[in-house]
Amino acid sequence: MKTILIVTDAWYPQINGVVRSLEKLAQVIRDKGYNVEFLEPSSFLTVAMPTYKEIRLSLAIPSAVRNKIIDINPDAIHIATEGPLGAMARHFCNKRKIPFSTSFHTQYPEYIRARAPVPLRWTYAYFRRFHASAQYCLVSSKTVAEKLKQRGFTNIVNWSLGVDLDIFNPRYKVENFFEDNLSNKKITRPVFLFVGRVAVEKNIEAFLSLDLLGTKLIVGSGPQLEEMQKKYPDAVFVGSKNGEELSQYYASADCFIFPSRTDTFGLVLLEAMASGVPVAAYPVQGPLDVIGEDCDAGVLDEDLQKAALEAVKIDRKLCREYASKFTWQASAEIFLDHLPFIQKEITS
Repeated sequence: MKTILIVTDAWYPQINGVVRSLEKLAQVIRDKGYNVEFLEPSSFLTVAMPTYKEIRLSLAIPSAVRNKIIDINPDAIHIATEGPLGAMARHFCNKRKIPFSTSFHTQYPEYIRARAPVPLRWTYAYFRRFHASAQYCLVSSKTVAEKLKQRGFTNIVNWSLGVDLDIFNPRYKVENFFEDNLSNKKITRPVFLFVGRVAVEKNIEAFLSLDLLGTKLIVGSGPQLEEMQKKYPDAVFVGSKNGEELSQYYASADCFIFPSRTDTFGLVLLEAMASGVPVAAYPVQGPLDVIGEDCDAGVLDEDLQKAALEAVKIDRKLCREYASKFTWQASAEIFLDHLPFIQKEITS
């Protein structure tokens, strides 16, 4: 049985699209007969990321990463993130001339610029060098793939993600779910849902500032949580959710709002539609790739309020039907097809 090593700086206790995507990808690949191992921060001492305590950064040293890789002795290596572990694994592979693949999940240059006046050309130069030594760089959004090519990336592969149609399913819809579970809050319909990090890069204030009748419900945590709770006391913040409870939050909502302008894909869009919930978003990268112009399961508009009011009218069955086109089986095939296997054993 061949062993695939996935190196990622994003892992639990973080709950985000990258973590959920990698976990589901590993499950599908294992079902195909591969052994999948993760090299992630919990194997080492960690420290909270400045200004973002939910993210734990590994304090591993290169020799520790090297020893972990040698112990696992993988047949293929995929580096999923550009953080400390990803950088050390990349260095190890380059030094030993071991082929590997990478993936571009997050537009960190835009995220960094949202917090500090760092020119995009500086950060994109770093990320271009990081991914250049990989045999393939997998990107989940066609729009972002084209953008990266324009910035000099030369090894880009389009890699559409999937959605778990069992976990995110209309059967989890519960009548009066919010009224019964949030009895201390005033819940009125329609319920407009946001799932994700409460952080500046998610542009969540564009949603919270909308003049919408009904309830704005936010599932997730992040560095802006306390600030947004104080600024928008009428919105309902419930923190992070997972498992069946998250499925119920999705399926019981009336409309999903995606205010981000910087996501590379937007897995939550698929999760909402798979749950039978229509979506409203800006016509930007991510939403354009997931929804597109001919999709009946959502509305894209530069006027996010207009998009929300139109989306809430959509037939929920159309949402489920559309999301069913995105399978993890197809996503896993692309991943495996662009995974360079190592021809010799990795030794010390």
